[in-house]
Amino acid sequence: MTTADLAPAAAAARATAAILHDTLQGTDRGVVVDSPPGAGKSTLVVRAALELAGAGRPLMVVAQTNAQVDDLVLRLAEKDPDLPVGRLHSSDTDPYDKALDGLANVRTSAKASDLSGLPVVLSTSAKWAHVTVDEPWRHAIVDEAYQMRSDSLLAVAGLFERALFVGDPGQLDPFAIVGSEQWAGLSYDPSASAVTTLLAHNPDLPQHRLPVSWRLPASAAPLVSAAFYPYTPFRSGTTHDDRRLTFAVPSDGSGPDRVIDEAAESGWGLLELPARHTPRTDPEAVHAVAAVVRRLLDRGGAAVSERAAHPAPLTADRIAVGTAHRDQAAAVRAALTGLGAADVTVDTANRLQGREYDVTVVLHPLSGRPDATAFHLETGRLCVLASRHRHACIMVCRAGVADLLDDYPSTEPVQLGTLVKFPDGWEAMFATWLHLQDHRVSWRP
Repeated sequence: MTTADLAPAAAAARATAAILHDTLQGTDRGVVVDSPPGAGKSTLVVRAALELAGAGRPLMVVAQTNAQVDDLVLRLAEKDPDLPVGRLHSSDTDPYDKALDGLANVRTSAKASDLSGLPVVLSTSAKWAHVTVDEPWRHAIVDEAYQMRSDSLLAVAGLFERALFVGDPGQLDPFAIVGSEQWAGLSYDPSASAVTTLLAHNPDLPQHRLPVSWRLPASAAPLVSAAFYPYTPFRSGTTHDDRRLTFAVPSDGSGPDRVIDEAAESGWGLLELPARHTPRTDPEAVHAVAAVVRRLLDRGGAAVSERAAHPAPLTADRIAVGTAHRDQAAAVRAALTGLGAADVTVDTANRLQGREYDVTVVLHPLSGRPDATAFHLETGRLCVLASRHRHACIMVCRAGVADLLDDYPSTEPVQLGTLVKFPDGWEAMFATWLHLQDHRVSWRP
Protein backbone atom coordinates (compact mmCIF):
# COMPACT_ATOMS: atom_id res chain seq x y z
CA MET A 1 0.00 0.00 0.00
CA THR A 2 1.40 3.39 -0.99
CA THR A 3 1.41 6.45 1.27
CA ALA A 4 -1.32 8.01 -0.90
CA ASP A 5 -3.62 5.08 -0.10
CA LEU A 6 -3.30 5.52 3.65
CA ALA A 7 -5.38 7.75 5.89
CA PRO A 8 -3.56 11.06 6.64
CA ALA A 9 -2.61 10.07 10.19
CA ALA A 10 -1.32 6.68 9.06
CA ALA A 11 0.65 8.23 6.18
CA ALA A 12 2.26 10.75 8.51
CA ALA A 13 3.07 8.03 11.06
CA ARG A 14 4.70 5.85 8.40
CA ALA A 15 6.85 8.76 7.19
CA THR A 16 7.87 9.68 10.75
CA ALA A 17 8.81 6.09 11.57
CA ALA A 18 11.05 5.88 8.50
CA ILE A 19 12.72 9.17 9.38
CA LEU A 20 13.39 8.13 12.97
CA HIS A 21 14.71 4.75 11.84
CA ASP A 22 17.25 6.37 9.52
CA THR A 23 18.17 8.91 12.21
CA LEU A 24 18.66 6.43 15.05
CA GLN A 25 19.62 3.24 13.20
CA GLY A 26 21.14 4.45 9.94
CA THR A 27 24.83 4.96 9.22
CA ASP A 28 24.64 7.85 6.75
CA ARG A 29 26.12 11.13 7.91
CA GLY A 30 22.94 13.00 7.10
CA VAL A 31 19.18 12.51 6.76
CA VAL A 32 17.12 15.12 4.89
CA VAL A 33 13.42 15.74 5.54
CA ASP A 34 11.26 18.00 3.36
CA SER A 35 8.24 19.37 5.17
CA PRO A 36 5.32 21.30 3.66
CA PRO A 37 3.63 24.09 5.68
CA GLY A 38 2.11 22.84 8.92
CA ALA A 39 3.23 19.23 8.51
CA GLY A 40 4.56 18.90 12.06
CA LYS A 41 8.18 19.82 11.42
CA SER A 42 8.79 21.11 14.95
CA THR A 43 6.99 18.09 16.37
CA LEU A 44 9.35 15.83 14.43
CA VAL A 45 12.41 17.75 15.63
CA VAL A 46 11.30 17.49 19.26
CA ARG A 47 10.46 13.80 18.96
CA ALA A 48 13.79 12.99 17.30
CA ALA A 49 15.65 14.94 20.00
CA LEU A 50 13.82 13.09 22.78
CA GLU A 51 14.46 9.68 21.22
CA LEU A 52 18.16 10.40 20.67
CA ALA A 53 18.53 11.68 24.23
CA GLY A 54 16.55 8.71 25.54
CA ALA A 55 18.94 6.38 23.73
CA GLY A 56 21.87 7.96 25.55
CA ARG A 57 23.12 9.94 22.55
CA PRO A 58 23.84 13.57 23.45
CA LEU A 59 23.01 15.98 20.66
CA MET A 60 23.15 19.59 19.59
CA VAL A 61 20.20 21.32 17.93
CA VAL A 62 20.72 24.12 15.42
CA ALA A 63 17.97 26.59 14.55
CA GLN A 64 18.15 29.84 12.59
CA THR A 65 16.62 32.41 14.96
CA ASN A 66 16.41 32.87 18.72
CA ALA A 67 12.63 32.60 18.54
CA GLN A 68 12.91 29.20 16.86
CA VAL A 69 15.41 28.00 19.48
CA ASP A 70 13.27 29.19 22.39
CA ASP A 71 10.17 27.55 20.90
CA LEU A 72 11.98 24.22 20.65
CA VAL A 73 13.26 24.49 24.23
CA LEU A 74 9.72 25.14 25.48
CA ARG A 75 8.37 22.21 23.46
CA LEU A 76 11.06 19.88 24.80
CA ALA A 77 10.35 20.96 28.38
CA GLU A 78 6.62 20.40 27.85
CA LYS A 79 7.15 16.89 26.48
CA ASP A 80 9.74 15.82 29.08
CA PRO A 81 10.01 18.14 32.12
CA ASP A 82 12.73 15.92 33.61
CA LEU A 83 15.12 16.05 30.63
CA PRO A 84 18.07 18.39 31.28
CA VAL A 85 18.25 20.88 28.40
CA GLY A 86 20.88 23.52 27.65
CA ARG A 87 20.08 26.84 26.00
CA LEU A 88 23.27 28.35 24.57
CA HIS A 89 22.74 32.04 23.92
CA SER A 90 24.62 35.16 22.89
CA SER A 91 26.01 37.81 25.24
CA ASP A 92 23.47 40.37 24.03
CA THR A 93 20.95 41.99 26.33
CA ASP A 94 17.79 39.90 26.62
CA PRO A 95 19.16 37.07 24.43
CA TYR A 96 16.38 34.51 25.05
CA ASP A 97 12.75 34.19 26.11
CA LYS A 98 12.55 34.79 29.86
CA ALA A 99 9.90 32.06 30.08
CA LEU A 100 12.86 29.66 30.04
CA ASP A 101 13.99 30.96 33.44
CA GLY A 102 10.94 29.37 35.02
CA LEU A 103 11.81 25.87 33.77
CA ALA A 104 13.76 23.85 36.35
CA ASN A 105 15.25 21.48 33.76
CA VAL A 106 16.60 24.24 31.47
CA ARG A 107 20.08 25.66 31.98
CA THR A 108 21.04 28.84 30.10
CA SER A 109 24.53 30.15 29.42
CA ALA A 110 26.55 32.15 26.91
CA LYS A 111 29.39 29.61 27.28
CA ALA A 112 29.19 26.16 25.73
CA SER A 113 31.49 24.78 28.44
CA ASP A 114 28.83 25.54 31.08
CA LEU A 115 26.44 23.22 29.26
CA SER A 116 28.78 20.32 28.58
CA GLY A 117 27.43 16.91 29.56
CA LEU A 118 23.77 17.84 29.04
CA PRO A 119 21.76 15.47 26.82
CA VAL A 120 20.48 18.27 24.56
CA VAL A 121 21.94 21.72 23.86
CA LEU A 122 20.19 24.18 21.55
CA SER A 123 21.30 27.42 19.92
CA THR A 124 21.28 29.41 16.70
CA SER A 125 23.62 28.62 13.83
CA ALA A 126 25.25 32.02 14.35
CA LYS A 127 26.13 31.17 17.98
CA TRP A 128 27.25 27.62 17.19
CA ALA A 129 29.69 29.04 14.63
CA HIS A 130 31.75 30.47 17.51
CA VAL A 131 31.87 27.23 19.51
CA THR A 132 34.87 24.90 19.55
CA VAL A 133 34.85 21.39 21.02
CA ASP A 134 37.46 18.74 21.80
CA GLU A 135 35.16 15.97 20.59
CA PRO A 136 32.19 16.48 18.26
CA TRP A 137 28.63 15.57 19.20
CA ARG A 138 27.54 12.24 17.77
CA HIS A 139 24.29 13.76 16.57
CA ALA A 140 22.86 17.10 15.52
CA ILE A 141 19.45 18.26 14.35
CA VAL A 142 19.29 21.23 12.00
CA ASP A 143 15.87 22.87 12.07
CA GLU A 144 14.67 25.15 9.22
CA ALA A 145 17.55 23.79 7.15
CA TYR A 146 16.33 25.50 3.97
CA GLN A 147 16.64 28.88 5.71
CA MET A 148 20.28 28.14 6.58
CA ARG A 149 22.94 29.25 4.10
CA SER A 150 25.56 26.71 3.12
CA ASP A 151 28.37 28.87 4.50
CA SER A 152 26.62 28.73 7.89
CA LEU A 153 26.52 24.94 7.67
CA LEU A 154 30.21 24.87 6.84
CA ALA A 155 30.93 26.93 9.96
CA VAL A 156 29.30 24.35 12.26
CA ALA A 157 29.88 21.09 10.37
CA GLY A 158 32.90 20.18 12.51
CA LEU A 159 30.81 20.13 15.67
CA PHE A 160 28.89 16.91 14.90
CA GLU A 161 29.29 13.52 13.25
CA ARG A 162 25.75 12.87 11.95
CA ALA A 163 22.79 15.17 11.44
CA LEU A 164 19.07 15.26 10.73
CA PHE A 165 18.18 18.18 8.44
CA VAL A 166 14.53 19.28 8.56
CA GLY A 167 13.03 22.15 6.58
CA ASP A 168 10.45 23.49 4.14
CA PRO A 169 11.74 23.71 0.55
CA GLY A 170 8.92 26.04 -0.49
CA GLN A 171 9.73 28.86 1.91
CA LEU A 172 11.89 31.92 1.26
CA ASP A 173 15.52 31.29 0.34
CA PRO A 174 18.25 32.13 2.87
CA PHE A 175 18.90 35.83 3.20
CA ALA A 176 22.15 37.26 1.84
CA ILE A 177 23.20 40.93 1.81
CA VAL A 178 25.55 40.55 -1.17
CA GLY A 179 24.94 39.39 -4.71
CA SER A 180 25.51 35.72 -5.41
CA GLU A 181 25.25 35.53 -9.19
CA GLN A 182 28.90 34.56 -9.55
CA TRP A 183 28.26 31.33 -7.62
CA ALA A 184 24.86 30.41 -9.05
CA GLY A 185 24.69 26.78 -10.09
CA LEU A 186 27.99 25.86 -8.44
CA SER A 187 28.09 23.14 -5.82
CA TYR A 188 29.91 25.43 -3.39
CA ASP A 189 27.57 28.44 -3.69
CA PRO A 190 27.81 29.97 -0.18
CA SER A 191 24.42 31.66 -0.51
CA ALA A 192 22.56 28.45 -1.41
CA SER A 193 20.57 26.68 1.27
CA ALA A 194 22.37 24.18 3.47
CA VAL A 195 20.26 21.34 2.05
CA THR A 196 20.94 22.24 -1.58
CA THR A 197 24.70 22.22 -1.04
CA LEU A 198 24.57 19.13 1.17
CA LEU A 199 22.76 17.12 -1.50
CA ALA A 200 24.98 18.45 -4.28
CA HIS A 201 27.98 16.86 -2.55
CA ASN A 202 26.11 13.90 -1.03
CA PRO A 203 23.36 12.89 -3.48
CA ASP A 204 22.92 9.45 -1.92
CA LEU A 205 21.82 10.67 1.52
CA PRO A 206 18.41 9.36 2.66
CA GLN A 207 15.67 11.84 1.74
CA HIS A 208 12.18 11.82 3.22
CA ARG A 209 9.15 14.06 3.12
CA LEU A 210 6.24 14.61 5.46
CA PRO A 211 3.15 13.94 3.32
CA VAL A 212 0.40 15.69 5.30
CA SER A 213 -0.24 19.31 6.29
CA TRP A 214 -2.17 19.61 9.54
CA ARG A 215 -2.42 23.39 9.19
CA LEU A 216 -3.77 23.94 5.71
CA PRO A 217 -7.46 23.06 5.28
CA ALA A 218 -8.77 20.82 2.53
CA SER A 219 -9.64 23.97 0.55
CA ALA A 220 -6.02 25.16 0.51
CA ALA A 221 -3.73 22.12 0.40
CA PRO A 222 -4.43 21.17 -3.25
CA LEU A 223 -3.61 24.66 -4.55
CA VAL A 224 -0.52 25.19 -2.38
CA SER A 225 0.76 21.69 -3.17
CA ALA A 226 0.29 22.04 -6.93
CA ALA A 227 1.58 25.61 -7.17
CA PHE A 228 4.58 25.39 -4.84
CA TYR A 229 5.37 21.70 -4.22
CA PRO A 230 4.72 19.86 -7.51
CA TYR A 231 7.72 17.56 -6.97
CA THR A 232 6.95 16.86 -3.29
CA PRO A 233 3.13 16.84 -3.17
CA PHE A 234 1.18 16.70 0.06
CA ARG A 235 -2.42 16.69 1.22
CA SER A 236 -4.45 18.13 4.05
CA GLY A 237 -4.92 16.13 7.23
CA THR A 238 -8.55 17.29 7.39
CA THR A 239 -11.63 17.13 5.19
CA HIS A 240 -13.95 19.91 4.07
CA ASP A 241 -16.35 18.98 6.87
CA ASP A 242 -13.79 19.21 9.65
CA ARG A 243 -13.49 23.00 9.69
CA ARG A 244 -16.02 25.77 9.45
CA LEU A 245 -15.92 29.55 9.86
CA THR A 246 -19.15 31.23 10.96
CA PHE A 247 -20.17 34.79 11.85
CA ALA A 248 -22.80 35.96 14.32
CA VAL A 249 -23.31 39.29 12.55
CA PRO A 250 -24.69 39.07 8.98
CA SER A 251 -23.07 40.79 6.01
CA ASP A 252 -23.77 44.47 5.45
CA GLY A 253 -23.34 44.01 1.70
CA SER A 254 -20.02 45.86 1.48
CA GLY A 255 -17.02 44.55 -0.42
CA PRO A 256 -15.14 43.53 2.76
CA ASP A 257 -18.16 41.63 4.10
CA ARG A 258 -18.84 39.88 0.80
CA VAL A 259 -15.24 38.69 0.47
CA ILE A 260 -15.29 37.52 4.09
CA ASP A 261 -18.39 35.44 3.35
CA GLU A 262 -16.76 34.02 0.22
CA ALA A 263 -13.64 33.06 2.16
CA ALA A 264 -15.70 31.52 4.96
CA GLU A 265 -17.52 29.39 2.39
CA SER A 266 -14.63 28.38 0.11
CA GLY A 267 -11.44 29.04 2.09
CA TRP A 268 -10.29 31.72 -0.37
CA GLY A 269 -11.31 35.27 -1.16
CA LEU A 270 -10.01 37.96 -3.52
CA LEU A 271 -11.05 41.56 -2.85
CA GLU A 272 -10.24 43.22 -6.16
CA LEU A 273 -9.88 46.99 -6.33
CA PRO A 274 -9.98 48.99 -9.60
CA ALA A 275 -6.88 48.69 -11.78
CA ARG A 276 -4.35 51.45 -11.19
CA HIS A 277 -0.61 51.96 -10.86
CA THR A 278 0.01 53.09 -7.30
CA PRO A 279 2.76 53.83 -4.78
CA ARG A 280 3.94 50.76 -2.87
CA THR A 281 1.95 51.83 0.19
CA ASP A 282 -1.25 52.23 -1.84
CA PRO A 283 -3.62 54.12 0.55
CA GLU A 284 -6.78 52.51 -0.87
CA ALA A 285 -5.34 48.99 -0.69
CA VAL A 286 -4.11 49.59 2.87
CA HIS A 287 -7.57 50.87 3.80
CA ALA A 288 -9.17 47.81 2.19
CA VAL A 289 -6.94 45.42 4.17
CA ALA A 290 -7.72 47.25 7.42
CA ALA A 291 -11.43 47.27 6.62
CA VAL A 292 -11.48 43.50 6.07
CA VAL A 293 -9.69 42.91 9.39
CA ARG A 294 -12.02 45.26 11.25
CA ARG A 295 -15.10 43.50 9.87
CA LEU A 296 -13.63 40.06 10.75
CA LEU A 297 -13.49 41.23 14.35
CA ASP A 298 -16.81 43.09 14.38
CA ARG A 299 -18.84 40.22 12.98
CA GLY A 300 -18.16 37.85 15.87
CA GLY A 301 -16.44 35.07 13.99
CA ALA A 302 -16.11 31.56 15.35
CA ALA A 303 -13.83 28.78 14.08
CA VAL A 304 -14.96 25.17 14.25
CA SER A 305 -12.19 22.59 13.86
CA GLU A 306 -10.97 19.16 14.82
CA ARG A 307 -8.93 20.70 17.65
CA ALA A 308 -11.82 21.38 20.01
CA ALA A 309 -15.36 20.24 20.68
CA HIS A 310 -16.65 23.82 20.74
CA PRO A 311 -16.17 26.78 18.35
CA ALA A 312 -13.22 29.06 19.13
CA PRO A 313 -13.78 32.83 18.90
CA LEU A 314 -12.00 34.53 16.01
CA THR A 315 -10.02 36.99 18.11
CA ALA A 316 -7.28 39.43 17.09
CA ASP A 317 -4.50 36.99 17.96
CA ARG A 318 -5.91 34.47 15.46
CA ILE A 319 -5.78 36.91 12.52
CA ALA A 320 -2.66 38.03 10.65
CA VAL A 321 -1.92 40.43 7.80
CA GLY A 322 0.90 39.60 5.40
CA THR A 323 2.72 42.00 3.06
CA ALA A 324 5.75 41.92 0.79
CA HIS A 325 7.44 45.07 2.17
CA ARG A 326 8.06 46.50 5.63
CA ASP A 327 6.68 49.93 4.72
CA GLN A 328 3.43 48.28 3.62
CA ALA A 329 3.25 46.46 6.95
CA ALA A 330 3.85 49.73 8.80
CA ALA A 331 1.07 51.46 6.85
CA VAL A 332 -1.39 48.63 7.62
CA ARG A 333 -0.43 48.70 11.32
CA ALA A 334 -1.12 52.43 11.45
CA ALA A 335 -4.49 51.95 9.74
CA LEU A 336 -5.47 49.15 12.11
CA THR A 337 -4.43 51.21 15.12
CA GLY A 338 -6.77 53.92 13.90
CA LEU A 339 -9.57 51.35 13.73
CA GLY A 340 -8.87 49.97 17.20
CA ALA A 341 -7.35 46.70 15.96
CA ALA A 342 -3.71 47.17 16.92
CA ASP A 343 -3.45 43.66 18.42
CA VAL A 344 -3.62 41.97 15.01
CA THR A 345 -0.26 40.66 13.78
CA VAL A 346 0.98 42.53 10.70
CA ASP A 347 4.29 41.54 9.15
CA THR A 348 6.22 40.68 6.03
CA ALA A 349 6.41 37.19 4.59
CA ASN A 350 9.95 36.80 5.97
CA ARG A 351 8.74 37.29 9.54
CA LEU A 352 5.55 35.27 9.17
CA GLN A 353 7.44 32.09 8.23
CA GLY A 354 6.59 29.24 10.56
CA ARG A 355 3.60 30.99 12.12
CA GLU A 356 -0.04 29.91 12.02
CA TYR A 357 -3.39 31.72 12.22
CA ASP A 358 -7.05 30.96 11.63
CA VAL A 359 -7.49 33.69 9.00
CA THR A 360 -4.91 35.65 7.03
CA VAL A 361 -5.41 38.83 5.02
CA VAL A 362 -2.74 39.37 2.39
CA LEU A 363 -1.82 42.48 0.40
CA HIS A 364 -0.93 40.83 -2.90
CA PRO A 365 2.74 41.38 -3.90
CA LEU A 366 1.76 42.57 -7.41
CA SER A 367 -1.09 44.90 -6.38
CA GLY A 368 -0.85 48.22 -8.23
CA ARG A 369 2.61 47.54 -9.61
CA PRO A 370 3.74 48.71 -13.05
CA ASP A 371 6.22 45.82 -13.29
CA ALA A 372 6.78 42.30 -12.00
CA THR A 373 10.29 42.14 -10.57
CA ALA A 374 12.14 39.03 -9.41
CA PHE A 375 11.55 40.10 -5.79
CA HIS A 376 7.78 40.17 -6.22
CA LEU A 377 7.74 36.94 -8.22
CA GLU A 378 9.86 35.02 -5.71
CA THR A 379 8.11 31.70 -5.19
CA GLY A 380 8.81 31.44 -1.49
CA ARG A 381 7.31 34.85 -0.70
CA LEU A 382 3.90 34.04 -2.15
CA CYS A 383 4.08 30.52 -0.69
CA VAL A 384 4.53 31.89 2.83
CA LEU A 385 1.73 34.42 2.41
CA ALA A 386 -0.69 31.81 1.06
CA SER A 387 0.03 29.08 3.61
CA ARG A 388 -0.28 30.58 7.11
CA HIS A 389 -4.02 29.91 7.58
CA ARG A 390 -6.08 27.11 9.09
CA HIS A 391 -9.44 28.30 7.77
CA ALA A 392 -9.31 31.07 5.18
CA CYS A 393 -7.00 33.38 3.25
CA ILE A 394 -8.22 36.70 1.83
CA MET A 395 -6.11 38.46 -0.80
CA VAL A 396 -6.49 42.19 -1.45
CA CYS A 397 -5.25 43.30 -4.84
CA ARG A 398 -5.87 45.75 -7.65
CA ALA A 399 -7.16 44.36 -10.94
CA GLY A 400 -4.72 43.81 -13.78
CA VAL A 401 -2.40 41.14 -12.41
CA ALA A 402 -3.06 38.80 -15.35
CA ASP A 403 -2.09 41.55 -17.82
CA LEU A 404 0.97 42.37 -15.75
CA LEU A 405 2.11 38.73 -15.83
CA ASP A 406 1.56 38.68 -19.60
CA ASP A 407 3.75 41.78 -19.94
CA TYR A 408 6.50 40.27 -17.79
CA PRO A 409 6.97 36.65 -18.88
CA SER A 410 9.33 34.49 -16.89
CA THR A 411 12.91 35.21 -17.95
CA GLU A 412 14.77 33.57 -15.10
CA PRO A 413 18.19 32.48 -16.38
CA VAL A 414 18.82 28.74 -16.35
CA GLN A 415 21.76 27.87 -14.11
CA LEU A 416 23.52 24.61 -14.92
CA GLY A 417 23.83 22.37 -11.88
CA THR A 418 20.97 24.04 -10.01
CA LEU A 419 18.53 21.62 -8.38
CA VAL A 420 14.96 22.53 -9.32
CA LYS A 421 12.71 21.96 -6.31
CA PHE A 422 9.62 23.90 -7.43
CA PRO A 423 8.41 26.01 -10.40
CA ASP A 424 9.56 29.58 -10.85
CA GLY A 425 7.67 32.46 -9.32
CA TRP A 426 5.86 33.42 -12.51
CA GLU A 427 4.26 29.98 -12.81
CA ALA A 428 3.29 29.85 -9.13
CA MET A 429 1.91 33.40 -9.26
CA PHE A 430 -0.17 32.65 -12.35
CA ALA A 431 -1.57 29.38 -10.97
CA THR A 432 -2.54 31.10 -7.72
CA TRP A 433 -4.10 34.07 -9.49
CA LEU A 434 -6.11 31.79 -11.77
CA HIS A 435 -7.53 30.02 -8.72
CA LEU A 436 -8.39 33.30 -6.98
CA GLN A 437 -10.50 34.43 -9.93
CA ASP A 438 -13.18 31.95 -8.86
CA HIS A 439 -13.41 33.73 -5.49
CA ARG A 440 -13.27 37.36 -6.63
CA VAL A 441 -15.30 40.20 -5.15
CA SER A 442 -14.91 43.50 -7.00
CA TRP A 443 -15.06 46.61 -4.80
CA ARG A 444 -14.60 50.32 -5.32
CA PRO A 445 -13.80 51.89 -1.92
